[in-house]
Amino acid sequence: MPKPRVQSLHIYPLKAVAGSAPGEAVVEPWGLAGDRRWLVVDTAGRQFTQRQRPRLALVHAEGLPGGGLRLTAPGMPPLAVEAPEPVATVPVEVFADVVEAVPAGPEAAAWWSTYLGVECRLVHMDAPDKRRPVDPRYAEPGDMVSFADGYPLLLTTSASLDALNSLIAQGDHADEGPLPMNRFRPNVVVEGTAPWAEDDWRRVRIGEVVFQVAKPSGRCMVTTVDQRTAARGKEPLRTLARHRRLGDRLVFGQNLIPRGAGSLRIGDPLEILD
Repeated sequence: MPKPRVQSLHIYPLKAVAGSAPGEAVVEPWGLAGDRRWLVVDTAGRQFTQRQRPRLALVHAEGLPGGGLRLTAPGMPPLAVEAPEPVATVPVEVFADVVEAVPAGPEAAAWWSTYLGVECRLVHMDAPDKRRPVDPRYAEPGDMVSFADGYPLLLTTSASLDALNSLIAQGDHADEGPLPMNRFRPNVVVEGTAPWAEDDWRRVRIGEVVFQVAKPSGRCMVTTVDQRTAARGKEPLRTLARHRRLGDRLVFGQNLIPRGAGSLRIGDPLEILD
């Protein structure tokens, strides 16, 4: 079997929408540089994700120099948004956490309200002290995360996706498969492993950076959203429920916490330390 290595890298500047797949990414303590620093919220400051608004899948966000965004979506004019000056913040709710974020201007709010058909606004996480603590059950004091679901990075493996697709092909909704990796919205995809090998990892080095493998990633209905059409199906949750249940969670992939600084590149080797 070939040695494990990075197959692809993925950055999502705006949570819940399509991002980019660079050849190289800088690792910061709270995630890949530029990953999930923006969020769409309702008028009460509650996050919008594909759980509530599957049409978010059809939006593409490209990071711009200085932390800005370029947004494109079907039926909408492209919009460039500069990172707002941190002169005033508003509280926003990300699952059980309430953090401070900086609202973008009215043009961005109008663009999003038109696209989603409901009043909302775009906010930016601008400084380390605005970030959220990682669940202390799986982290060390001081570990932080941006607007990601709960951990700085998500790792998946191509072998495990192949194994999952084989199981889907044997199930009641085989016509929905095979599923692409973008259903799981990872940051790092690794090739050259056995299926589900990542279940046993506790600490890994990818290229020049060491990561703690915090816990398996619990999956939700976002994985049932076709990222090309925004249509919902039954898979992969139906198959994960039969074959990849951990307590009350359906799991695929592993959450990572950086234990060092550096960059990741496509082709970087992955070394299992523990």
